Amino acid sequence: MKKKNFVTLIMCVVGGILFALGMCMALLPEWDAMTPGIVVGAVGAAVLLATVIVRRKMDGKRAVVFNGKTVGTVLFGILGAVVFGVGMCLVMVWDMMIPGIAVGIVGIVLLLCLIPLCKGLK
Repeated sequence: MKKKNFVTLIMCVVGGILFALGMCMALLPEWDAMTPGIVVGAVGAAVLLATVIVRRKMDGKRAVVFNGKTVGTVLFGILGAVVFGVGMCLVMVWDMMIPGIAVGIVGIVLLLCLIPLCKGLK
């Protein structure tokens, strides 16, 4: 295994675990840890974002390149993730099963639309 793959693996695992633990702390009322959960989730998200920068640096590329297509893709991805998250909240927090599943499916479809948007159709 190459060094860059190993570093990416470790950073993704640590960031993902911190983010997931933070989400559980914030959303599970039994844990009663909303504020610490938000902090732990934010640290996990920061580690995941740092992973992108570290990986690109190890590949010898610039940290992040923004152009018109990249910004549009990022905004579309954020929209899909937010819609998917709202669907999860509807199901888990507000006990609205059917609307939550419907909104979650819309979020999944939006995220799946990112594949041809990023790669292009051939």
